[in-house]
Amino acid sequence: MNVPVFADALTLLWLQLAAAAALIVIAATFLARSADVIADKTGLGRSFIGVVMLATATSLPELGTGVSAITLVGESDLAAGDAFGSNLFNLFIIGLLDIYWRKGPLLTFVSYTSALVGALGGLLIGMGAIAMIIHNLTISVANWRVSPVSSLMLAGFLVAIFLVHRSERSRERENSAPARQSERENSDAPAPSYEGESLRRAFAMYAVSAAVVVGAAVWLAYAADGVASEMGWAASFMGTQFLAFSTSLPELAASFAALRLGAPDMAITNLLGSNIFNMGVVLFLDDLAFADGAIWAQIDDIHLLTAVVGVIMTAVAVTAILTPNDDRRRRSPYSVEGAALIVLYVAASLLVFYLS
Repeated sequence: MNVPVFADALTLLWLQLAAAAALIVIAATFLARSADVIADKTGLGRSFIGVVMLATATSLPELGTGVSAITLVGESDLAAGDAFGSNLFNLFIIGLLDIYWRKGPLLTFVSYTSALVGALGGLLIGMGAIAMIIHNLTISVANWRVSPVSSLMLAGFLVAIFLVHRSERSRERENSAPARQSERENSDAPAPSYEGESLRRAFAMYAVSAAVVVGAAVWLAYAADGVASEMGWAASFMGTQFLAFSTSLPELAASFAALRLGAPDMAITNLLGSNIFNMGVVLFLDDLAFADGAIWAQIDDIHLLTAVVGVIMTAVAVTAILTPNDDRRRRSPYSVEGAALIVLYVAASLLVFYLS
């Protein structure tokens, strides 16, 4: 019996996706450890390093995939879906981490800096929704090389980095012990010793791991578009669901690795910080790479749904962080908010599938 040619091609594409995803997961594990070493050696704080270095590195697949999807494949919906879908998946990961943690509701173990990161991320996701609405209602800015809203989102990213750094410095000054020791007291994990580690070696490990992640992301863009074509899936669904899952694997692997290191703040700021990077940097560069005017005027309306759900899920996470901790830790090892994030993600996924 002859195997159809399209089946062979589809199998090869799936194998490519699996190989690229495996590379990303392996590299993310090294990213988490190198980021923790850098936080330890520089004293910058795990929340700040989680947002600036770990979140940036684990978001590089979204950047590489988005720009590649536009410039090499010509799929703006794939790029936008990857960014907005990754936001949802990052928030879904928080629900998974909550189940894994088992020491109490995970979001009660992180600092208010994480709440600040989440709030800023929710604001930028909301700006993305506003950009889609504006460009659907008017054509006055449709021919701009880059949407003014995209530029505002990039500025918002830079402001967010400044505010997170200031918050982390303020927290360290207020604590009687260093922030790192405070994090250790919130965790049962043994503290790793980095006395024999070199800061230069940690930066080198970070750079190499990030390069592997970017290369694998470009590979993912090609393979994902091929799978979407072979399966007959809409590009908006492919970007929002499967590609977003694949490019969020670094966040998943790095966040679980951070928890194993006893660093819940780094795990959460990695995820919430990745959403800031997706909105402020990835979509700005996607818009810049898109040659036919502002990208917001060309993408499917389904992304407005994922943006709104992203804002709601972010609000759930931020509320959980700001809620008083002691009673909630005693009642259950899990949280209602963690379950809510999982349910909202599943509901959004089903809606995107049926509507696209």
